[in-house]
Amino acid sequence: MTQDNKAAAVKGEGHHYGEHLVDEIHHIEEEVEHALGKEYEHTAVPMSARRSMFSVSMVWMGFPMIITGAMTGSLLVLGMGFKDAMWAILIGNLIMFGYVGLLGLLGTKKGFNFALLASIVFGRKGYALASGLLSTLLLGWYAVQTGIAGALLSSSYDINYVVMTIIAGALFIGITFIGVRGLHWIGIISAPLFVVLALWVAIDASSKTTFDAVMAYPGNHPDKLLPFGVGLTMVIALFIDAGTVTPDFNRWAKDKKSSLVATFSAFPFANMIALILGGVMTAALAVPDANPFGKDNMFGYMMSSGSGFLVVIAFVFLLANLGSVCSHCLYNASTGWSRILRSEMRLMAIALGVIGIIVAATNVWAFFIQWLSLLGIIVPPIGAIIIVDQYLKRPGSDIDADWRPLAFIAWAAGSVVAFIVEKGMPGMSTAISSALVGGITYWVLMTVYARKAAIR
Repeated sequence: MTQDNKAAAVKGEGHHYGEHLVDEIHHIEEEVEHALGKEYEHTAVPMSARRSMFSVSMVWMGFPMIITGAMTGSLLVLGMGFKDAMWAILIGNLIMFGYVGLLGLLGTKKGFNFALLASIVFGRKGYALASGLLSTLLLGWYAVQTGIAGALLSSSYDINYVVMTIIAGALFIGITFIGVRGLHWIGIISAPLFVVLALWVAIDASSKTTFDAVMAYPGNHPDKLLPFGVGLTMVIALFIDAGTVTPDFNRWAKDKKSSLVATFSAFPFANMIALILGGVMTAALAVPDANPFGKDNMFGYMMSSGSGFLVVIAFVFLLANLGSVCSHCLYNASTGWSRILRSEMRLMAIALGVIGIIVAATNVWAFFIQWLSLLGIIVPPIGAIIIVDQYLKRPGSDIDADWRPLAFIAWAAGSVVAFIVEKGMPGMSTAISSALVGGITYWVLMTVYARKAAIR
């Protein structure tokens, strides 16, 4: 055999091996899909695959009822005082119910995930910018929460931070890999456990003081209170990214009623429980210069109780609770990027999960407040533009263009105004400003465009 023939034979064998490997991968994917169910990354969820109202509600309820929500409630009470913090929590959650509810109904109606829905509004190519940004932010949120889990477990049980972060992250990847079924079951475990333990913490902490003292708590530094608008932004921004991609969850609902009930189970119900109970604990204890991301949170309270039983329960609680929010965020991120890269959600969950663990190991969670500020600036206009487009300007429209420039102009306008508000008007809410300006700008641009088109 000549040298050329040998080379051709080797090349042929390599090509054959490559095809065989691809076939094996496809076979494994089919087996996994058969066992765990399809995730419909690239198509609408058919009615035959839709899930019960209870199932979708548990997927949502297990998301915001988390210790990070309680920590945020603590930060609000420390910064604003108890009464103003409660008003910010109530108003912020009602706004979230309206925002998330409207986006969720769109997902239910079409069976589309966020990436598919964004393709209608931003274009079949343009959607990648909106979906890619949100998916990346949600991956960052996964990293933040995984880092918090690693830090709390490390400091409480004297375990190496990096090791604990890797273990926690791997567990969260496993939950996400199961798919929407995994989110359902972790919600069933996490939500009731949170309610029972958080209520115990709040009641036990409140027993050390009086109701009037809790209500009158002025904050840690009454002379330098957090502006109401900033507090409102913190409430909204806590789940504005996941709330914007809510079609990823609500596409599984069978009808409008199921979609709205599922949304309500998260906002205001579950989210308010987490925020309020964290705030009550903080106001009741009134610890000077408290650090909710250190030991001054419900997990730290259980650890300091002196009960060996509670110490064990606290470990299980933290992994289940943060496992719920992390798996939800990773699911959203994986669904978005699987659409962009024409891949499968489960493969993306593994790849993105590993990236998130690496980022978490760098202590990215320490920038929590800055993270919420960023989300409040750039995310709300996206959802507002989709709502205006699909409810007011082009209801029932389909994917009909590669790029839709007016949507991007409105998005930029909303974010720029929010940045100006952030720097120059700290008393106002950047999240509300960005959403209103983005939505109104899009409505005006579309109205002008329609009039010009009619004249032609």
